Amino acid sequence: MTSLGGVEMVDWKLAVQTATRLVRPGPDVSRDEAREIVAELRRHAKASEEHVRAFTRLAQDGAGAADTPVLVVDRPGWVRANVAGFRELLQPLLGKMEARRAGMPGGAVLGAVGGKVTGVEVGMLLSFLASRVLGQYETFAPATRDLPGSPDGGRLLLVAPNIVHVERELGVEPHDFRLWVCLHEETHRTQFTAVPWLRDHLRMEIQSFLEETDIDPSTLLERLRQAVQTLGGNRQGEPAEHAGEDGGGAAGEHGGIVELVQTPAQREILGRLTAVMSLLEGHADYVMDGVGPQVVPSVSEIREKFQKRRATGAGRLDQALRKLLGLDAKLRQYRDGERFVRAVVDEVGMDGFNRVWTSPNTLPTRAEITKPAEWIARVHRKAD
Repeated sequence: MTSLGGVEMVDWKLAVQTATRLVRPGPDVSRDEAREIVAELRRHAKASEEHVRAFTRLAQDGAGAADTPVLVVDRPGWVRANVAGFRELLQPLLGKMEARRAGMPGGAVLGAVGGKVTGVEVGMLLSFLASRVLGQYETFAPATRDLPGSPDGGRLLLVAPNIVHVERELGVEPHDFRLWVCLHEETHRTQFTAVPWLRDHLRMEIQSFLEETDIDPSTLLERLRQAVQTLGGNRQGEPAEHAGEDGGGAAGEHGGIVELVQTPAQREILGRLTAVMSLLEGHADYVMDGVGPQVVPSVSEIREKFQKRRATGAGRLDQALRKLLGLDAKLRQYRDGERFVRAVVDEVGMDGFNRVWTSPNTLPTRAEITKPAEWIARVHRKAD
């Protein structure tokens, strides 16, 4: 990681320590029950490979998923894995900000203090997110001693305590729910192992977005501070309305931290990234429900209850933080992307839909995600 005088913009070690200290404990399970849950999740992840390949008709590239490790982790494990990914992906941006800080009066002192402060604040945000993620395909995850990765950087994470927490909260059949979650995450693994250009395309888009960033370090840190204060204010008994729940404040004005750092060029790149992520998430939702009736008997009940939970969040504070962090946009990605995939498959079949994976030029635009007929006209009818 590029650093200034040995001081990083973010003290990542402190971020991990803070997040693991603050993260909520998982549900109560015995040691034997925990072993059984981990073993079952591993079995479901393995079984999901065949189900997803058969349904999507996507062939693996080379060794493909066989080289992609499946890690069943707890909440601190999820934090450590994501910090490693953040460091890798944000290196160009933080290096740029560190260079700017070097020319500021008192930059070294600011760096020493700012890195610690930001480490704590990033850790607080990670502690919030760590109790909500069920599973994740890490596209750009560097392998570490404790967290192995595939040669090209991918790995699949299943967060066992969160899966158990949600299945209990929803009151659904545990074995069905665990397989259902694995189907979603396995679809993401299939997308990247069957479409070899997709990883590099996403990396290039993200790097272009970061390279266009021109923001004073104190401004970005202030946005992080706003998010932490939202969380901290509620812990101290502050009403959720003061945290942006009513649409005011930082969350209501900007709709997510990412939108605060956009230049015109970034907005264009973000539009393409939003379309791709909507496609990937919507495709995964479509597949998990399409495979579901064959292997998950209670899939209809699970989907109905899970959709309701996803839409409402866990409470008013949760909703406020989702707005500030831009997580509401992610919920729209699931919904809009699934509608796009369903409409295209209904019109041209699964093989016709799979033309979307031909090249970056056949990916849907942001407008086409909400107007699938336009994508069909551009990719199918024009070619035919």
